[in-house]
Amino acid sequence: MGLHRNPQTGAAVLPAADAAASALSPPPPPPASAESVSPVALLHREILGRIEPAEAVRLSEAELRARVWQLVVEIGAERRLLLNSKEQQQVARELVDDMIGHGPLEPLLEDPTVSDILVNGWRQVYVERKGKLELTGIHFRDDLHVMHMAQRIATLVGRRIDQSSPMLDARLADGSRVNVVIPPLSLKGPAISIRKFSKSFIDFARMVSLKTASSELARALEIIARCRLNILISGGTGSGKTTLLNAMSGMIDPRERIVTIEDTAELQLQQPHVVQLESRPANVEGEGQVTQRDLVRNALRMRPDRIIVGEVRGPEAFDMMQAMNTGHNGSMSTVHANTAHDALSRLENMVLMANLNLPSRAIRNQIASALDVIVQIERMRDGTRRITEVAEVVGLEGETLVLAPLFTFKFIGEDVDGSLRGTFEASGIRPRFLNRLAYYGLEQAFLDAIAVKDPPSS
Repeated sequence: MGLHRNPQTGAAVLPAADAAASALSPPPPPPASAESVSPVALLHREILGRIEPAEAVRLSEAELRARVWQLVVEIGAERRLLLNSKEQQQVARELVDDMIGHGPLEPLLEDPTVSDILVNGWRQVYVERKGKLELTGIHFRDDLHVMHMAQRIATLVGRRIDQSSPMLDARLADGSRVNVVIPPLSLKGPAISIRKFSKSFIDFARMVSLKTASSELARALEIIARCRLNILISGGTGSGKTTLLNAMSGMIDPRERIVTIEDTAELQLQQPHVVQLESRPANVEGEGQVTQRDLVRNALRMRPDRIIVGEVRGPEAFDMMQAMNTGHNGSMSTVHANTAHDALSRLENMVLMANLNLPSRAIRNQIASALDVIVQIERMRDGTRRITEVAEVVGLEGETLVLAPLFTFKFIGEDVDGSLRGTFEASGIRPRFLNRLAYYGLEQAFLDAIAVKDPPSS
């Protein structure tokens, strides 16, 4: 973790041998004259000088909080600091969060209304609530304070973040996904992005109440997932792709064996027979990397009924298409794309990344054969996530992959509070996969959901 300063002597010393103890010790605040130091800053400095990292490691959280509170009271009395009980409790909480938590971000991580936390240097902390970004009044002491928190996160997951390795992808203990970029790549101080791990499972009933889908659309998606069609969910960053994938996976038969593959584990499958695989980056020496493509290939040897890839973003797309074409029906994945047609183009480009020298027509044929349905989801400007299109992959016409829309979202207008209004319209087209639905006895239920009328008998 590099050199740091002894808070008493100011000399540069090496970090403690115990990585955990080193990670628990917050960086001392910069020196300042007694006249310019606030009572709170003085308490921070005094307490950090009296608690050794090794002692903090040995204590339980409750014992550490009691010890810090005791020191706050003692030092406040010694220095005759004018702090009331509420201010003393706040200082104690901040210090413990610095030592064993995530510093000023701890209240945001505990706030269930916050979905994303974005740190832009020490002065700015944004959060996302209900799909919209807002600036908070929270800030760090300085860039070193932000850097220390980033290093603690890296240490706890066995990684490093420094000038030789200035980017980090990691996962917190609660499953939240973290990305860190530090100088010199980040020009305004360390940048930390946290996508919080949802503690609640959102099913289709909840999606209908949130206006993500209509009841008919939700019923159609339930049937599609239950009948083992191959599904690709497309959308932009933060549009709700993983949440929708979780909801659709809830329709999977609990007797099936499912293998999930992700860069960072986010899926919350409710079935009992689930094997979760997570890719691994290379170590400091550039060795030991395990890619998603490696895991997809390995999953084929694990006797899966379904393979679910959290997000395809590279050559693993080819192996995913192969799996869908070789008996692993009902497989699912997500992809970053703006429309259902763009998702097909992106998928084709990712297959080309596998360097197999396949002609474009062969790739498109494989995509058309593998995929049954593409679901497009979007985060709209009012913050609401909505499914904007459900399309069947019909096949090839000449050199072009053809989609047939089953549902589309039609924008109507905007309310006075800024909420967008619209309807989910079914096309009434009979999909080509009706035989699959009939095999599960759900053909008529699906036709009812997409408003298909039987032709009148003569």
